[in-house]
Amino acid sequence: MSIDFSKKLTARETPIPGVVLYDLPVHGDNRGWFKENWQREKMVSLGLPDFRPVQNNISFNEKAGTTRGIHAEPWDKFISVATGRIFGAWVDLREGPSFGTVFTAVMDASQAIFIPRGVGNAFQTLEDNTAYTYLVNDHWSAEAQGQYTFLNLADETSAIQWPISLELAELSDKDKAHPRLADVVPMPGKKILVVGADGQLGKALRELYDGDESVEFAGRAEFDLGNEDAYKALNWKNYSTIINAAAYTAVDNAETTAGRAAAWAVNVSAVSHLARTAVEHDLTLVHVSSDYVFDGGRDAHDEGEPFTPLGVYGQTKAAGDAIVSVVPRHYIVRTSWVIGDGNNFVKTMANLALRGVKPSVVNDQTGRLSFAADIASGIRHLLESGTTYGTYNLTNDGAPQTWADIAAVVYELLGVSGQAVTGVSTAEYFRDKEAAPRPLNSTLDLSKIASQGYIARNSKEALEEYVRGLRSQEER
Repeated sequence: MSIDFSKKLTARETPIPGVVLYDLPVHGDNRGWFKENWQREKMVSLGLPDFRPVQNNISFNEKAGTTRGIHAEPWDKFISVATGRIFGAWVDLREGPSFGTVFTAVMDASQAIFIPRGVGNAFQTLEDNTAYTYLVNDHWSAEAQGQYTFLNLADETSAIQWPISLELAELSDKDKAHPRLADVVPMPGKKILVVGADGQLGKALRELYDGDESVEFAGRAEFDLGNEDAYKALNWKNYSTIINAAAYTAVDNAETTAGRAAAWAVNVSAVSHLARTAVEHDLTLVHVSSDYVFDGGRDAHDEGEPFTPLGVYGQTKAAGDAIVSVVPRHYIVRTSWVIGDGNNFVKTMANLALRGVKPSVVNDQTGRLSFAADIASGIRHLLESGTTYGTYNLTNDGAPQTWADIAAVVYELLGVSGQAVTGVSTAEYFRDKEAAPRPLNSTLDLSKIASQGYIARNSKEALEEYVRGLRSQEER
């Protein structure tokens, strides 16, 4: 076999998304040759996904004309030739617009190809004593074999031009019996798992992803974040992302003995389980943070500000953020004053307005509302746009307001004079009450997420829409 010893390590895109053909440097002399078949640092810098291989398999083929495939497995593969030469054929068998796309190439020991999960792999040997190697990122199991997707080598739609006619080639009976493309069930993509899916954000995510079978939702009954067995029960290779919408948010109760333990259990210990799972299985972890990680001493808080939590709730949220920050693929989404489908400040003010109550409301805490529907939309933007991993502030936009300002607007939207709302200081409001300390300024700087193409909806517009929804529910 003649090998080109002058090649440099290069990558070539193919018509199948994610399938990349690599030329490998081969060093040789009169004794033979040597190559770095897998060199993580060099190949990752060239764009190869760091797909964490765990098993290496070799297929030895005694005769030219041996033909194997077309098999799509539920894992990624880095394929190369150890000895000999092959004609390789790859067909996209994943759900999506590229389903059925074909790529073929003749490969020798100086080349390798990356095949993502769900792309069918086949080859035909062009020389005797050919060895074909697979570096894969999951261990073979009988369970995994049940997730394979197959295509017949002679499929007329794919119309692969095999160098050696299939009638003359060496095929297995199983490969001969595989279905044509029209009868292939595409391999579904990896899923997003939303945990804590019964809270305000969880409900907004359910509505946003309604009908999308690639997103699973789990409330406390379906997935107990604090139970190690819950993590062992899932095959994480079938998931790409976890969105953690769960949190302990009883700010005042967190200052009690029982509340402190509960807050640390949900906001820290459970988060550590999620983070470990994300690291072990190379998942993206989306975690929702809070303005309470800051003391409110700045006019606007940006993502780089050091943590300065005032109370137990803020301390647990800061600890959770620190844990998530070590996950290689993470988004920490920092919000404030969340409003969604559930008990919240706006709903409380609306009920008071409709009952004719004239409340006293805090007027020295400043911030912006974060509507759960907009947080959900922002999370989807981060995931779908491929934005750089890290922390992003995500609230609604507009001029910062106090709680008293917002209450007055709610009253006005319901046809009640905003003069019914009386402003009081935080100290006065909580006098003689057991309450957690609160940041006086919760305004979050939105410039970072805006630079990534997400423009937050104006809080005035969002509040008007939300109150209209409350009014229509009341009328029903």
